[in-house]
Amino acid sequence: MMENPEANSFQFDEVDHLLRNAELRDQIEPYVDESICRVNVQSLSTAKENEFLASMLAWERAPVLPIQAWFDPPLSIPRPADFCMDLEGADTLHQVLWETIYRLFEKRIVLEFTDHLSDRELYQVIFRDILPSEEKKMEDSQSYLHWDCADATRNPEIYLRYYASDEEREEWEQEYGHPPPERTRAPFLRQLPKKPL
Repeated sequence: MMENPEANSFQFDEVDHLLRNAELRDQIEPYVDESICRVNVQSLSTAKENEFLASMLAWERAPVLPIQAWFDPPLSIPRPADFCMDLEGADTLHQVLWETIYRLFEKRIVLEFTDHLSDRELYQVIFRDILPSEEKKMEDSQSYLHWDCADATRNPEIYLRYYASDEEREEWEQEYGHPPPERTRAPFLRQLPKKPL
């Protein structure tokens, strides 16, 4: 009787997945909490469960560093006040801003909701809030850090005014009992680099 090589390959793959699963479960055991327990791993294939466990393990082991220290050497940009308020200073700031945006994207940091900010205001957010912020530095090339430049959790008015969908605005009105701020077109439209789909 001839053996089916594809069936044997599948069995070997499944054994490899099960062995890897046992290894990952042992390694993640010290970190297990309710966030891991909430995922119904029974609904996942062993291969998908392994991906999930590996990503959780990578998250737990990732070092927490100021974003500027994610770079070698650490990313240092001029203070916003170093740029003159004249046209030449604005041009220089614009150039340094975009260089910094692309440097951040190289480390998989995506800036979102920036179109209400002038170049100077966005630069100040990067200098004051983003670069010194201590975040988990994930080495996984699939992981992106999304930075909400509208600060929607603390200031929903900006998000509602410039970025919210009709549905989000309606939900907000129902929840808070008064209409959201009038929708306004954001004054500084930008095509920023985005996480690939």
